[in-house]
Amino acid sequence: MDEYSLNTLGQHLQTLRQARGWSLSYLANAAGIAKSNLSRLEQGNGNPTLDTLWRLAAQLNVPFGTLVAPITMPLGEDGVQVQLIDQGKDSPQVDAYWMRCAPHTLRLAEAHTPGTQETLTLISGWLEAGTEGATTTLAPGGSVTFPADQPHLYRTHAKEATMLLTVTYGEQRETP
Repeated sequence: MDEYSLNTLGQHLQTLRQARGWSLSYLANAAGIAKSNLSRLEQGNGNPTLDTLWRLAAQLNVPFGTLVAPITMPLGEDGVQVQLIDQGKDSPQVDAYWMRCAPHTLRLAEAHTPGTQETLTLISGWLEAGTEGATTTLAPGGSVTFPADQPHLYRTHAKEATMLLTVTYGEQRETP
């Protein structure tokens, strides 16, 4: 993530935390990250993983897209890139993302908030996705919906995969 995006994310994260009246210690503890890491992130000096951002969004009780909405570039790590396309304004909250997985990528994702579902539609490449032990193999044009409130994965082989990803949250979430 570039310096501008890190600063933007840090300021937005700090605003969300302070709006709840929470200390750095409280949010860091609730999200299972070090207070020093959260402090650096809020100052625009961190290098957060996607899982860290998901945990922070869950603890702040906002959709992931609300946390990353101010960032206009793809977020990524370890061969995976994700970029928010749009957020719904209704209930249930639905976020839409563009996602890319490089060849030979295995992305293990932590469970999201209760009742959350993901739907993937593969645009190009080959992808295996779903909950651990119950994955589906997709070819271009194929779709799968699975419970994202359980650990889940995305796996590519020799080809890059691009897809549309929608996240439908099961619990009432704050709107942006």
